[in-house]
Amino acid sequence: MNPTSTPIPLPDAVAAPRDQLHTDQAGRIAYYHDRGGSGRPLVLVHSINAAPSTYEVKPLFEHYADSRPVYSIDLPGFGHSERSPRDYSAELFANAIRALLEQVVQEPADVLALSLSAEFAARAALGSPASIASLVLVSPTGLSQRSLPSPLVGRLTHRLLSVRLWSQKLYDLVTSRRSIRYYLGQSFQDEPPQDVLDYAYATSHQPGARHAPLIFLSTQLFTRNAADNLYGRLTRLPVLAIADRDPYVTFEQLPDLVARHANWQSERLAPHRGLPHWDQPQATFAALDRFWAGA
Repeated sequence: MNPTSTPIPLPDAVAAPRDQLHTDQAGRIAYYHDRGGSGRPLVLVHSINAAPSTYEVKPLFEHYADSRPVYSIDLPGFGHSERSPRDYSAELFANAIRALLEQVVQEPADVLALSLSAEFAARAALGSPASIASLVLVSPTGLSQRSLPSPLVGRLTHRLLSVRLWSQKLYDLVTSRRSIRYYLGQSFQDEPPQDVLDYAYATSHQPGARHAPLIFLSTQLFTRNAADNLYGRLTRLPVLAIADRDPYVTFEQLPDLVARHANWQSERLAPHRGLPHWDQPQATFAALDRFWAGA
């Protein structure tokens, strides 16, 4: 976003109270909450891309708010959270999830995370096992047979993307209305809802919005060999992976992971392209309820 332009207003992603907590590493973190229900809390974690926010998990928040306490975090660098230039890393995002669980929720919660945030949620579970009762990983990254670029390539890519001469212009191109419609359109079976497109555009045009996405584009937020180094270490926590087709990730290692770990299970909920709670909401709610009842 051009620093001299007028910021686009960013409304709340869901009709619920929005508060914030402060951390040394990630700064100010915004989160939504609805504590009207009873039972085990549910914590929702949006994905990482050029324009993510709590709006991605809105159908889940709205569906479960009447029946249980629900929280949704705007990860550092996104939504209403602080977007200052900093060393965004997988550990920073995992620690933000842990901070919400330990400082705000303060009891074991069911955690649901989308795409790359599945890796962050797994890190949070390994670092704070008492805070998480179960994990749902929707279209999780880290299960493809494709190798990541080397760390050196990632650092060089980020250095190139961050050159002041063109970094903002590049980000503006990626987050134009046409670009957002195209890339979000890849994740929906049909045309993405207009309200989803509008919110993605607004959240991607806040001051400092480019900093975290440029790290993401450099691939530095991904964990190498996540199937073993993260997911494979979750041997007791009940885990449900939901994966059908996704334009950006593949899941070749998922069947073997589920076969080797009795605490893991998987659902396809076909057809969807990474957002089953938008494409197949009723089937998604039913699958989640079955899993949580067993967990």
